[in-house]
Amino acid sequence: MWAARLWLCAVLFAAASVYAQTSPPGIYEPEYGQPGKDVVWVPTPEIVVDTMIDLAKITASDFVIDLGSGDGRLVIAAAKRGARALGMEYDDNLVAYSRRSAEQQGVADKAQFVKADIFASDFSQATVLTLFLLPEMNERLRPQFLAMKPGTRIVANFFGIGDWSSDEAVHVPDKDKCGNYCVAYLWIVPAKIDGAWLMPQGELALVQGHQYFKGWLFANGRTTVVEQGRIRGDTLNFTVDGVSYSGRVSGNVIEGTVGHEGASVRWTATRKVP
Repeated sequence: MWAARLWLCAVLFAAASVYAQTSPPGIYEPEYGQPGKDVVWVPTPEIVVDTMIDLAKITASDFVIDLGSGDGRLVIAAAKRGARALGMEYDDNLVAYSRRSAEQQGVADKAQFVKADIFASDFSQATVLTLFLLPEMNERLRPQFLAMKPGTRIVANFFGIGDWSSDEAVHVPDKDKCGNYCVAYLWIVPAKIDGAWLMPQGELALVQGHQYFKGWLFANGRTTVVEQGRIRGDTLNFTVDGVSYSGRVSGNVIEGTVGHEGASVRWTATRKVP
């Protein structure tokens, strides 16, 4: 009898062990500060998420990509505004968690998530990029940012992109809700205008520093300084001798208007190819 009882206990113990090994694990929940590939995970406060989306003016016509999407909250929020949105995240658990959240919140058709290394990924098709990365990571990605289509919006939580100053910044006033990360920054990818441009009246030489530029107009044996040069996406503005120029860059051509004797006249410039 004792042998039978020992045998039964052994069987029950073995069965319990098998059950414990094959039973479904608990629902994964990310932990604040958990380690990741390049940075620990810190979620963007919800009030900052809304601020970033408003700052980027995200609409249903946008394709939003969030680099390092974490628990997916920003991608899901963009999808709720009607945008197509994609989260790139290296952590498998966070990707799965984000997909469940999108499903639960009814936006799985617009909010997609993939496991990806952002430093080895192509995100050039985005109309809006969202970031909450360390400064050195932003700096590393800057060449890819600047190579994107002019007019692409990049919005970041708290950290900047090296010496590329932001076009706009919003400070969230409610410290209780935003904690230590209370600033959102916006950059508009500028068209590339550095170099020489030929105009009917002379040659325009421009030196670009991201969305700002300086230059000189060489015309009729005279050199005039270009002032107040600013480019936002593919649209530029500057003055020469107090005369205001505005135009739109399309590849190797600039077309626009210039104020002249109280009226606006057309002007064009073509990039001088070496």
